[in-house]
Amino acid sequence: MASTAGQPQQINVADLDISQLAEVKRQLEEELAHLTNSFGQLKQAQAKFKSCIESVQQVNAANQNKTVLVPLTSSLYVPGKLRDVENVIIDIGTGYYVQKNRAQAVKHYESKIEYIKDNLDTLQGTIQKKQDNMGYLVNVIQSKLQTQASGSGNKE
Repeated sequence: MASTAGQPQQINVADLDISQLAEVKRQLEEELAHLTNSFGQLKQAQAKFKSCIESVQQVNAANQNKTVLVPLTSSLYVPGKLRDVENVIIDIGTGYYVQKNRAQAVKHYESKIEYIKDNLDTLQGTIQKKQDNMGYLVNVIQSKLQTQASGSGNKE
């Protein structure tokens, strides 16, 4: 006999009572909120990397020795002069920075954007499935409520 331990058991939602359906609906709403929040955060990260590409492209020979604002944090900038317009220092994560030439830096950020795009596509599919499940669940709840209402109406 095959063991099903560790495997999720499938339950037909139509077999659940209204209070159980309400709990499943609440869980689905929480999952959807979390997934939607994650989607938004990924979109923000993607926009940040696109902004980084634009910043790298601003570093060019025409701007050499010009005063620019250098970001120290996301909200603190100090004036500085561009001396080396061929190389930039990029944040590769967890507080580590490396020097790359402009083409390498753009390629790095483009790969990050593509990675996020793939994750966004996957996440969008998951969100769509959860929304479809939510729609089906709401229909089941409404059907049960109507059945309950018509059943109690016949008893009077």
